[in-house]
Amino acid sequence: MVLSCSYLVDEVRRTMGDGAAHGVKLRYAVETEPLGTAGGVRNAVDLVRGLVVVLNGDILADPDLTAMLRFHAERGSRATLYLTRVPDPTQYGLVELAADGRIQSFVEKPEPGRVTTDTVNAGAYVLDRSVVTAIPTDRPVSIERETFPGLLRDGVPFFGWVSGGYWLDIGNPAKYRQGQLDLLAGKVATTVRPEGAGHDGRFIGADVQVAADATMAGPCVIGARARLEAGCRVGPNAVLGARCVVGAGARIEGAVLWDDVTVGPDAVLRDCIIGAGARVGAGSHLGATVVLEAGAVVPDHARL
Repeated sequence: MVLSCSYLVDEVRRTMGDGAAHGVKLRYAVETEPLGTAGGVRNAVDLVRGLVVVLNGDILADPDLTAMLRFHAERGSRATLYLTRVPDPTQYGLVELAADGRIQSFVEKPEPGRVTTDTVNAGAYVLDRSVVTAIPTDRPVSIERETFPGLLRDGVPFFGWVSGGYWLDIGNPAKYRQGQLDLLAGKVATTVRPEGAGHDGRFIGADVQVAADATMAGPCVIGARARLEAGCRVGPNAVLGARCVVGAGARIEGAVLWDDVTVGPDAVLRDCIIGAGARVGAGSHLGATVVLEAGAVVPDHARL
């Protein structure tokens, strides 16, 4: 598996490493300058052999890739797009299909009166190697605006595979948080589970310290070596990374905390996202839409 990276590459490497902890072998294709969505794929293709499967990194989904590969082979396709149905297609680029699944046209974010289908590009592609190697290497190239329309123009066998599974674009903080909670709720078909037994929807990592009168309400995830102090309450719908500290009397609900976050006594965090290493002062209240960057410091009794 190859990660095509251009932004915060060192952070990605620090988090993912060589992939061994996740049961895969990872290699990295790094863009020294942004190459576009097609250029990034072209930059990575020499590290793989044969058929190329591209997965966008800002999508949470559970498609049956084996079925998609079979569909690609059975139709003699040279490029196959994973498509999903959405209730409001005006937010996305539409993909119109013939009865046999052949792609006929793309419609970019239409007005409500111009909606002709509810199938949209879901961010995963199966591409014959010749399609990828044909991408220019001397400039940035968009796969959506240049490569795919070019395949249509040239009459290349080009199909859309529609899946009814879970799909979510997690490209903004609100959707990212929704994805975390959907994973907790079991809405996504996955073999990856948080550390811990999951009793009553609570996943508690190794060496977690919990005061006798602290409360954990499922569903929730408490990362390894976290500490929950007297009278605090975590959950429901809370995700705490490793080594988080929740002060006495604090309340955390609907929030996602990355590693090494410290929450002061009597602070209240609801429906927010807190970056790694952030410190939230005593008695502070953080509500919906709040997103703290890594290392941020919130003073005591702040209201955000």
